[in-house]
Amino acid sequence: MTALSSFLSRTSPSSASPLPTPTRRRLLSGGAALVAVLASFAASPSPARAGEPAPDGDRLTVTVRDAGGGADGTYVVRCRPSGGTHPDPDGACAAVERRTRWGQDAFAPVPRDAVCTMQYGGPATARITGTWAGRRVDATYDRTNGCAIERWDRLVPLLPEAGRAEGAPGA
Repeated sequence: MTALSSFLSRTSPSSASPLPTPTRRRLLSGGAALVAVLASFAASPSPARAGEPAPDGDRLTVTVRDAGGGADGTYVVRCRPSGGTHPDPDGACAAVERRTRWGQDAFAPVPRDAVCTMQYGGPATARITGTWAGRRVDATYDRTNGCAIERWDRLVPLLPEAGRAEGAPGA
């Protein structure tokens, strides 16, 4: 006899007539379910300590084409702690961090209904892939109109500062 059924028979209103069988079954199955849930908590791994980077943390691969000034190429950026092959990993991480908002995609495309200036910012293109804030990233960038230029410029220095001649201030 299990401890629970022993308890039920001792605490019933009349020790000669224990709880009805359906009630006893429900209590026993509820107790078994509770034990299973508690056992699963004991078997789960402990959470990571605060401040430690996630095993597959923020890692982005940036491929830039036609930006000029030696900025073309493929770069890897790791954040927290920053590193990789990008020329300015700290600045690149900070640029994306500034764009990160809860529930919003930091790499979202320009909305289809956006009204953009017919301004051409040059032939530069970029593709960013990887993981940021636990989400997969696969975004493309260009400078074909005012909205696209603004979207690109918000991620400088993750993306190179395009459209300036070599030797110009900020180039």
